[in-house]
Amino acid sequence: MKRKVTLKQIAKELDVSISTVSKSLRDSPEISEDTRQKVQAFAKLYNYKPNLIALSLKNKKTKTIGIIIPEIVHHFFATVISGIEHIANEKGYNVIVCLSDESFDKEVINMEMLANGSIDGFIMSLSKETQLKKDFHHISEVINQGMPVVMFDRVTNDILCDKVIIDDSLAAYEAVQDLINNGFKKIGLITTVDYVSVGKLRTEGYLKALKSNGIAIDENLIVKIEDIDNCAEQIEKLMTNHPLDSIFAVNELFAVTAIKTAKKLNLKVPEDIAVIGFTDGIISNYSSPSITTVSQNGIKMGNKAAQMLIERLESEEEEEEHYKTEVIETHLVQRESTPALQ
Repeated sequence: MKRKVTLKQIAKELDVSISTVSKSLRDSPEISEDTRQKVQAFAKLYNYKPNLIALSLKNKKTKTIGIIIPEIVHHFFATVISGIEHIANEKGYNVIVCLSDESFDKEVINMEMLANGSIDGFIMSLSKETQLKKDFHHISEVINQGMPVVMFDRVTNDILCDKVIIDDSLAAYEAVQDLINNGFKKIGLITTVDYVSVGKLRTEGYLKALKSNGIAIDENLIVKIEDIDNCAEQIEKLMTNHPLDSIFAVNELFAVTAIKTAKKLNLKVPEDIAVIGFTDGIISNYSSPSITTVSQNGIKMGNKAAQMLIERLESEEEEEEHYKTEVIETHLVQRESTPALQ
C-alpha cells in the first residue's frame, strides 16, 4: 500500500510552496501546466486525498479566526480575546471563541469542528490536559494542511508555529528579587503542577532568585496546586505550618486565597506577611487589600497574536519554516499587599 502524504510533504518533495500544490490540485490557471501535471502525478502516485481542512484554505476564505482557550472566567484570557477582536475587526475578520475547559478531548473536538471550513486560522492556548498528555497531533494536522496556528501564553516547543508569550521565568525572578531586596527571606511559593508550562517557568524564576541571593531552597515552602478550585486547604496548611514573611503566587486566584487565609489566621497583610501575585486582573485591583502583581498585558498579547495570524493569512507565499516568537514585556504593579518596594 502506498503511503499517504500531506500537502506540506508534496510541497517539500517538489520544492514548491503549499499554495502552489493546493492550486495545482485544483487546476488553477495561475500555475503552469508543467507544474500542475507534476504535482497531480505525484499526488496520485502517493494516494493523496484532500480533506475538508485543506479545502477550506486559500480558495475558500471565511475571514474568520478561531480562538481556543482553556477557560473564560480567567480575566487574562478575557483580555487576550479583547485584544484579538480589536485587531481582527479592524482588518475585516470575525472571531469564534471555543473553550477547552482544560480538556484534551474538548480541545481536539473544537479544533476539528472549526477546521471543517468554518475558519481560516487558529489562535490558541493549550489546555492543562493537553500539556500533561503531550499529545499535539491535532495541531500538527491543521498545520500540515497549511492552516496557520498562533499559540499564546501556554505553548509547547514540540510544535513549530508562531507564538506570543511573556518571559514567565524572568518576570517571576524580578518579582521575587524585589521581595528579597526589601528584606524578605522566608518567601513561600504557591504554584501549579509542573506540566502547566507557565507555572513551571514561574517556579523556575522563583528558584533562580533564591539561588542567586544565597537563600537556601526549602521545599516545604513550595506548594504545587493541581485542583485550583480546592486550593484553599493546601494554602492554609502552608501558612499554618511554616513561618513565612512573604508569598509569591503564580496567579491572582492563589494570591487572593493567600490573603483570605492570612485574615483567617489573624495575620495582617502586608505587616505580617507580604503577597505578590501574577496577571493583574480585576481580582488583584479590587481585593482588600489590593494585590501587588506582575502585569501580563493580555490586550497587547491578543493584539500581537491577531497581527501575526492575519499576516500569515494574507501573505502571498507560505513561509511555514520561518516562525516567530514574540515576547511581551511585563512590569510589577505596586499595590497594598506589599510595603512600598524599593
